[in-house]
Order: sequence, then C-alpha cells, then structure tokens
Amino acid sequence: MIKVESIHHVSLTVTDLQKAKHFYGEILGLKELKRPNFDFPGAWYEVGQQQLHLIVEPNASTLRKDHSINSKEGHFAIRVQNYEETLSYLMSQGIEIEEKRESVSGFAQIFCMDPDYNLIELNVDRATLN
Repeated sequence: MIKVESIHHVSLTVTDLQKAKHFYGEILGLKELKRPNFDFPGAWYEVGQQQLHLIVEPNASTLRKDHSINSKEGHFAIRVQNYEETLSYLMSQGIEIEEKRESVSGFAQIFCMDPDYNLIELNVDRATLN
C-alpha cells in the first residue's frame, strides 16, 4: 500500500512565462523558488508547504479551450486569510472572478483564471465570514 504524506506540488501548463510570472508572483503574491536548469522554460513557486510548478508548453493538450470560469473543471485551491480583502484586491486588479460565498463545500470560494485560463480557487472557511 502507498503511504501518502502530502501533495508536494501541482504543475500547470502555461504559454507565456512572463505573463504567468506576473500573475502568480505579482498578482497572487507567491514567492518564486530557485528552479533547476531544465531544458524547457518554467517557474516554481512556494504555496504554503507545497509548490506550484509552471511549465511552458504552448502545444500541451492540458490547456483549456473554454475561456470561461467553470468551477466544475480541474482547478487547485489556495486557502487565503481574508475573503473580503482577497475579493476586493482581485477586482481592483481587473481579474475576472466568480464568487461562491455560500458554497455547500463549507468554503467561501472565489474562482479566477491565470492568463492561460488555468482555474484557481481562493477560499476561506465560511465560519470565518462576518
């Protein structure tokens, strides 16, 4: 039997590394990590105790064709400290969002997309909302 410890990282395909680095580093505020010298471009970020790896592959089959926010499609979630501040900040940056404040999941959710339409959920425990 496999004895799982945790998720180490999530990898996402991107097409434009500079746009992706702006989104993940500047907009989301993730800390960029040193990345090995692979033979393909990309970037690594720290997300709590886990990592996010961006891989540049313009012809990848994992790139979404649907450019709308659809929370039923594959995504990853980041727990944030404050729902209202996160929502306000994303809106001030012109980021398209979909709110699910009353989600049956028990989380107040904000969904958004990176420049390549990869879906990201930002959430808090609904019990922390006023």
